[in-house]
Amino acid sequence: MTVPRNSPDPFYCGCETEPEAGALPSVDEAIRRALAIVSPVFQIERLPLHDAHGRVLAEDLRTDVSLPLFDNSAMDGYAIRTADLTGGSPWRLRLAGRVAAGDAANMPIPFGAALRILTGALVPPDCDAVVMQELTRLQGDIVEIGRRPLPGENIRRAGEDVTKGAELLPAGRRIGPRVAALLASVGCGEVVVRRRIRVAFFSTGSELRSPGERLKPGQIWNGNRYHLQGSLDTPWIEAIDMGTVPDQPDRLRTALEQAAEKADLVITTGGVSVGDEDHMPSVLRRAGAEIHVTKVAIKPGKPVIIGRLGAALYLGLPGNPVSAFVVWHVIGARIAEALAGVRDGGQERIMVRAGFERSRHPGRCEFLPARLGAYDGPGTRKVEIAASAVSHRMALLAQADGLLLIPSHTETIRRGDMLEFLPFTDG
Repeated sequence: MTVPRNSPDPFYCGCETEPEAGALPSVDEAIRRALAIVSPVFQIERLPLHDAHGRVLAEDLRTDVSLPLFDNSAMDGYAIRTADLTGGSPWRLRLAGRVAAGDAANMPIPFGAALRILTGALVPPDCDAVVMQELTRLQGDIVEIGRRPLPGENIRRAGEDVTKGAELLPAGRRIGPRVAALLASVGCGEVVVRRRIRVAFFSTGSELRSPGERLKPGQIWNGNRYHLQGSLDTPWIEAIDMGTVPDQPDRLRTALEQAAEKADLVITTGGVSVGDEDHMPSVLRRAGAEIHVTKVAIKPGKPVIIGRLGAALYLGLPGNPVSAFVVWHVIGARIAEALAGVRDGGQERIMVRAGFERSRHPGRCEFLPARLGAYDGPGTRKVEIAASAVSHRMALLAQADGLLLIPSHTETIRRGDMLEFLPFTDG
């Protein structure tokens, strides 16, 4: 049955339809089937933090320190004891010294005195407030204060960010810039990460040539190889580029079996449909592969194969470059993330408002390259598409800001309708 809009199902994308005999699996169902056969790599390694950027944490991390490490000043000003502010304002306190970030600040503060303190400096234990310098006036060695601060004002207390013993990060988090900064802040110089997943890929097609080569009639340059090179260029993937294999069953099987022996995931482009030169389904069967998905209700990109060959997962993408890109972006990347043990994976989605009108045939979840426009009054971005048929248009894909998701049941899109948008993050 149709999944409700507020479903907690993490795979729900709004493209589910009522089950029909012989119906193609939805995008969500294809992802479910794929993830059901995925086990994250279990090998781990210990790396210094400066070598771990982009890698995937293999264990939960707890901190044995607090953040901040000590009470420190939130700004430049004067550290005081509020109890010294007796009588009416303004109050005048004698300047007893100066402490900057990195100083021990262990000098005693006489009663009725103030200490010049700079941002980040340790607050002496007998001071309970910092008065920002803009609210003071310095006359020689006398600090004049016109407003009484509250106890604790402008002091960052030890442990108010992270308490000692708390879980810092769960296993599966990627070590991005923010995570790396947090780990460094708690003194974590080494981390335990999962090993890189090994992904072997090759393109099928006797017509394919490398960019720069002279083309003969009927030949084309291979764009899929370079799309996958870029998509797999991440710190947690070891990519194995096996080039191009012609449409010859024996050579395809040899390449497939070689890839499966050395990789955790094998990706091919082309040859997965039902044409005379689409050899991959029969090659996979002869090689003894388990096939779990053969087609998906997605547009573009219906011909998709997901399975397993020996210990390796297999993903067969369409040969059409835009279709291959969409299927990888929507489905393939989820498989790779699960294999790597990534916890915070999944494609980001935002809500946008249609700036166009369009009619379509329902039945497949559609992903259209689209451009983001200006914000409307309520603060929602408008979105535009350049054409209604884009499965072969690489220029539109390169110019797009992301993919616009059209649910499978949708027949008409009206200007102002709210839709989901999957933004690109790779430029």
